Amino acid sequence: MQTIALVGNPNSGKTTLFNVLTGSNQHVGNWPGVTVEKKEGSFKHKGAVYNVVDLPGTYSLGAYSEDELVARDFIVKGKPDVVINVVDATNIERNLYLTTQLLEMGANVIVALNMMDEAELKKIKISTEALSEALGVPVISTIAARKKGIGELIESTVEVISQKPKQIVFTYGNEIDNEILNLRDLLKEESLPYPTGWMALKLLESDPEMMSIVDGMNTVKEHLHTLKSNNVDYELDIVDKRYAYVNGITKRCVEKPAEEIVTTTDKIDKVLTSRLFGLPIFGLIMYLVFQLTFVIGSDFLGGYVETAIEYFGVVVEGLLVSLGSPDWLVSFVIEGFIGGVGAVLVFVPLIMVLYFFLAILEDTGYMARAAYIMDGVMRAVGLHGKTFISMIVGFGCNVPGIMATRTLENKKDRMIAILINPFMSCGARLPIYLVFIAAFFPNNGGLVLFLIYALGIAMALLMAKIFSKTLFKGESSHFIMELPPYRLPSPSSVVRDMWEKVWDFIKRAGTVIFAVVALLWVLSVLPVGVEPYSQESILGRIGTFIAPLFAPAGFGTWQASVSLFAGIAAKEAVVAVLGMVYAGVSEGSELVAAIQGSFTTLSAVSFLVMTLLYTPCAAVIATVKKETNSYKWAAFMVIYPFVLAWVLAVIVYQIGSLMGF
Repeated sequence: MQTIALVGNPNSGKTTLFNVLTGSNQHVGNWPGVTVEKKEGSFKHKGAVYNVVDLPGTYSLGAYSEDELVARDFIVKGKPDVVINVVDATNIERNLYLTTQLLEMGANVIVALNMMDEAELKKIKISTEALSEALGVPVISTIAARKKGIGELIESTVEVISQKPKQIVFTYGNEIDNEILNLRDLLKEESLPYPTGWMALKLLESDPEMMSIVDGMNTVKEHLHTLKSNNVDYELDIVDKRYAYVNGITKRCVEKPAEEIVTTTDKIDKVLTSRLFGLPIFGLIMYLVFQLTFVIGSDFLGGYVETAIEYFGVVVEGLLVSLGSPDWLVSFVIEGFIGGVGAVLVFVPLIMVLYFFLAILEDTGYMARAAYIMDGVMRAVGLHGKTFISMIVGFGCNVPGIMATRTLENKKDRMIAILINPFMSCGARLPIYLVFIAAFFPNNGGLVLFLIYALGIAMALLMAKIFSKTLFKGESSHFIMELPPYRLPSPSSVVRDMWEKVWDFIKRAGTVIFAVVALLWVLSVLPVGVEPYSQESILGRIGTFIAPLFAPAGFGTWQASVSLFAGIAAKEAVVAVLGMVYAGVSEGSELVAAIQGSFTTLSAVSFLVMTLLYTPCAAVIATVKKETNSYKWAAFMVIYPFVLAWVLAVIVYQIGSLMGF
């Protein structure tokens, strides 16, 4: 099977092209040894199957972030048969900088000149024939969002695969070219993971990875040391030469209007990203999203899943009884499995609706504006707007949110972003919020959910400020980010993004949550002879032992205590365990009634604060260990959110009690 790699700048339409090429034949995993997301898919053409690898979006192929390392290592070491370089036709100068680096590496390149429709709106004219001749590689015009040019791109790609990569010779001036030759000669005798010519070039750019590779090569180190001692630094000269090469090409191949065209995107951004209106509009949009989530997900769709689970429980119980199943098995299936997992699944409609609206905001290009809008706020706490992107990703799941911090080049920014990301309310916490909102705030669900998310963001910013002044002092890096044009959301893209997150939630309910519930069910019915789900059971005794810790926060019951304990395995387990310990409740209405009888409005608010902020799930802790390569920071992530959550929950409850709530 031949392999095609997709490479391009962020927001160039690379992922859209990947989805068009592969359709539903795609899967997501991690690159070997790292947690950067790996997307692979395949398509058939004339009976042959082609494997497509979507590499992380990157502006260059340096070694300053793991995304860059993953992309370039796959191209050089993975040796794909062809590299499709997706280039944004509206920002061709910046995009072609990456193209020059691909050509330097000797990759078999074909350029997909994407978003040609948007270039036409800006009255940008590009001669693909002249561009192809100048670069020495095929250039195909595409509009991936409309599936235009895809057939021609596939035909050209298949044709390029059968050819050897063209040897395109770059010149960086006599002095630099001679130094490349000198280093190539010194590297010839060594066993190297990369081509010597390309390594020589990267060494002159002071590439961190290349410098570490030659650390034990004395002759190479001495030569580089001599250059440094003579105050010779070629890094900026090489960058300048690349841009000069790109500028020369664009002058010959690209024609732009004398005056820049003011697009619809520009007009909208004058309002949505303005200093005066940007933040209030962002808040209003998110508030509307939460309100619509409740109106559609709860009022309109909410009852169907609950009715289905209730009916399923009745059918299964009848079947088990008719088969003469022992009481313990009936109890486990009905009260443990259906009562626990079912209590989580009843909230699938709300989660589906929320992810649907967030996917629309992402697909239109608005979420990139959210990061830009938040730049001023982020700088006030010692970070920059790009950090907010990883926080937004954390709304889906904190694991990819933490992984998204890899795009941050500054170590200080990255460490702070990792430590505050768990305060972003992931989808797993939603069932907890929703069941308590249904119990105590049914008429103000959207507002309460909005306030919970806002509190999470506020606490993240507060801790970021504290960390930037204490644990991670130093300057934050510059914020450079491209704002993509506004686009009509693609129905297929929105549905795919929504379904991926919902399906992940359902899988966790059927695996992790089931495992947790099964273990806790056993503890809730032992020792033999005690009343199941009672305080005398092993589970009840564990909860009773923990409960005094939470008494000052107003929810010092053994049921609440064991549910929070289970939530460290997976946050969905909090609701699953509450559903189980309240005598196998599986229907949402019954669980709501049970919670109303065990909490007051004030203790419910305190409990929500606790679940928002306390120790993240085991998967997040493991990811922190991988990303920081430190057990110390993983342990820190276990302890500090718990302490912070407990303190705030106690403050909320105690002050509320003093005020008579």
